[in-house]
Amino acid sequence: MGKKNKQFVEKVTAMEEDFAQWYTDVVKQADLVDYGSVRGTMIIRPYGYAIWENIRDILDGKIKETGHQNMYFPLFIPESLLQKEKDHIEGFAPEVAWVTHGGDEELQERLVVRPTSEVLFAEHYSKIIHSYRDLPKLYNQWSNVVRWEKTTRPFLRSLEFLWQEGHTCHATDEDAAEETNKMLDVYAQVCEDYLAIPVVRGQKTEKEKFAGAKYTLTIESLMHDGKALQSGTSHHLGTGFAEGFGIRFTDEQGELKPVHQTSWGITTRLIGALIMVHGDNRGLVVPPRIAPTQVMIVPIAQHKEGVLDKGYQLKEQIATFARVDIDASDKMPGWKFNEYEMKGVPLRLEVGPKDIEKNQVVLVRRDTGDKEFVSMDELSMKIPALLEEIQTNLFNKAKELREEKTSVAKTFDEFKQLLEEKPGFIKAMWCGDVGCEEKIKEETSATSRCIPFDQETVHDKCVYCGEEADKLVYWAKAY
Repeated sequence: MGKKNKQFVEKVTAMEEDFAQWYTDVVKQADLVDYGSVRGTMIIRPYGYAIWENIRDILDGKIKETGHQNMYFPLFIPESLLQKEKDHIEGFAPEVAWVTHGGDEELQERLVVRPTSEVLFAEHYSKIIHSYRDLPKLYNQWSNVVRWEKTTRPFLRSLEFLWQEGHTCHATDEDAAEETNKMLDVYAQVCEDYLAIPVVRGQKTEKEKFAGAKYTLTIESLMHDGKALQSGTSHHLGTGFAEGFGIRFTDEQGELKPVHQTSWGITTRLIGALIMVHGDNRGLVVPPRIAPTQVMIVPIAQHKEGVLDKGYQLKEQIATFARVDIDASDKMPGWKFNEYEMKGVPLRLEVGPKDIEKNQVVLVRRDTGDKEFVSMDELSMKIPALLEEIQTNLFNKAKELREEKTSVAKTFDEFKQLLEEKPGFIKAMWCGDVGCEEKIKEETSATSRCIPFDQETVHDKCVYCGEEADKLVYWAKAY
């Protein structure tokens, strides 16, 4: 085993050996998070937060392009307010954190630490919507939420996490349905075009839909270990919250009607998806379009005259077309190579005395490890082209892996065998009976991920009961 590989193995457990430990090692070694003092909480370190900021800024721009406005609600919800929508509170009850005291005094009414904000938006909407002229209301908030998870893992499931949640009101069911679809497409675009994560678009089953929703649309992605991750959801809430909270408007004919609502959100768990889709045994691999630093300059023999000066000149030059930084610390170049490979920086630029003489640099790709000598005069063309190549390559590799780990099962015996021998998405027919869905989960721990929009017929019988079936469902074990 070479010295270079030995250094990596000491830092990161091989994913083939222990995927869960590999994930934890990468999260820590790439300096994404530290653990909070309360079980299940995380401190998002500057590098992890910079990745989230890029995701947030890209998505925020798209949310605003579609006509939505940002606002912000309080963190606490009175218990009486939460009780107004019965299905909703029942769905969240096991994960709710309660506040019972303010200072030394016991509160007359318990407060919920926000697990989601449907009831907050609903109460506000009931006060500001009166006429059809007030519609649609297209609001979004960026915030934190708390859910008291039993089993936690950084980014994937933590007691507190960051997200955005859109909440909109419309005059008709059709308008709300259009909004629900539109925002799912926005999420899919962010995942595929920026995070380079291919997704399956579809609808959740009745059992798996959001508590209180008419229906839930989802984008599902597949991790390197064959487990699925729900990467974004968009809910058509119908009129349930409107009726519970009295959100009514007078239409053009003077009739009083309830509004039709939607809600939709993505969270910091997308960073977990990024790690598990693109990462390798050398650490993180960050797609260029969301990388905080796209090019890291590492000076070689920087103590020699002119090397650091040239490094800073290159930084200034590259900053006009890419996000760039330079490591001018006194650490050895080998340490720096390992550090920025671990952090998944898309391109490393090496420059030393001999390179300066030849008016060239060395560019090293994180995704393939390929090295290339490039003239300093060509960097403005070469670096953007390489970054696009890396972005495309990461998406294509992730899509190929997903296809490789997607199987078809016609019988339940095939289904169970595939789960054991070839973890991944399983495409199988379903009769629509929630009893079959529950039995599959009970006997295999696999859940229905979605009823994909792109339907196909892989068999004519339900994978569990053998009765007639016309719905194709994606199934998988999931995070």
